[in-house]
Amino acid sequence: MEYRTNLNQYIELKMIIMKNLLVTFALLAVTVLQAQELSYKLEELTAIDFVTAVEKSSKTAILPIGVFEKHGPHMPLGTDLYTAREMALRAAEKEYTVVFPWYYFSQINEARHQPGTIAYSPEIIWKVLQETLDELNRNGFDKIIIVNGHGGNNAFLEYFGMAQLSEKRNYSLYWFRPAYDREVIKKAVEMTQNDPYDQHAGNRETSMVKAIVPDLVHTERAGLQSGVDLDRINNLKNVYTGIWWYASYPNHYSGDGSKANAEAGELILNSVVDQFVETIRAIKADNNVPELQERFFIEAENPLETEQ
Repeated sequence: MEYRTNLNQYIELKMIIMKNLLVTFALLAVTVLQAQELSYKLEELTAIDFVTAVEKSSKTAILPIGVFEKHGPHMPLGTDLYTAREMALRAAEKEYTVVFPWYYFSQINEARHQPGTIAYSPEIIWKVLQETLDELNRNGFDKIIIVNGHGGNNAFLEYFGMAQLSEKRNYSLYWFRPAYDREVIKKAVEMTQNDPYDQHAGNRETSMVKAIVPDLVHTERAGLQSGVDLDRINNLKNVYTGIWWYASYPNHYSGDGSKANAEAGELILNSVVDQFVETIRAIKADNNVPELQERFFIEAENPLETEQ
């Protein structure tokens, strides 16, 4: 009997120890989960975490915009997408902001003659962008920052930004436009080469993408096509025409990426990201744009009552 009693006590004690261990492990697991960083990538958030992320971001989201287009003979079609989202992710890591996935509904009619170009109609790119902003706002964001990786979007985004005033919005739209530091660019050139036509898939862009996705950049192919300006409409002065880019760079390649390297690209990226982080902080703290918009929309409803 004494043996059975001792055995039962031993079993009970062991069960208590096991329960305590399980509780301890559960508490540790909860602690670890709580200690983990909340993802700033929208696609990785659960619905529950998304609510927390909206608040943690100060209701601020980043929309990185790129496109699918040729980048010379040596760069991936998604170059602008990689660049824009990398800038956004690096900045969000330093200043928490929710980052939208790759956004590729862009203006790229000038490259429709090249393989791999995905060119949506003007109506579609407008509607998708507007509805994306509306949906982000409906989900709690009242400040949305565009970071654009594609030069062909510049005119479109400027007009789109002005058109935001066509009706009342419940959010403020900001477009981050970095000013490349001359000293940084100078150092990058010293590490690579001087590139007089450096605009698209040239020395600077190739270096940046080598820093982001080195395995997708083939600098040994950069010399297979010319990136020199052909200047085929130099007979027209003081004139704009939509064919201007094709007239100058039919290969959809402007510059020379053959001497690019990741170190130079990292230098440029870090400089831009530092600038972006400061911009995000300024936008989060900004009251001027929302207040001015609110006042503008009120006055726009009753223009005859606007103080003259």
